[in-house]
Amino acid sequence: QVQLAESGGGLVQAGGSLRLSCAASGGTFSAYGMGWFRQAPGKERELVAAIGRTGGSSYYKESVKGRFAISRDNAKKTVYLQMNSAKPEDTAVYYCAARPSSPFETIYHLSGYVYWGQGTQVTVSS
Repeated sequence: QVQLAESGGGLVQAGGSLRLSCAASGGTFSAYGMGWFRQAPGKERELVAAIGRTGGSSYYKESVKGRFAISRDNAKKTVYLQMNSAKPEDTAVYYCAARPSSPFETIYHLSGYVYWGQGTQVTVSS
């Protein structure tokens, strides 16, 4: 079982940048596909970005393509979400999540996440 802890959230002006980090403990980090989700008030939680267990494949929600970048450092057991050109509509609680991947699975996952962090608030002011 893996435990996840997000950090790096806060208040940023529109057009600014923020980097979220998610540190994992327990389990073998490189055995998990990772994802960043967000949930805005009154809205459902949505997948923003995902990365395969080796870091070689990634997925982005259409609205964040070209602005956000997901990466991971398996030696540090950490996954990152670099947020650039932030927009007010990016305001949400951001969660990282993990899902076990078999040794033959290196692609990202769009669903099936079973471990979740506590979330970190990101607020983008206009």
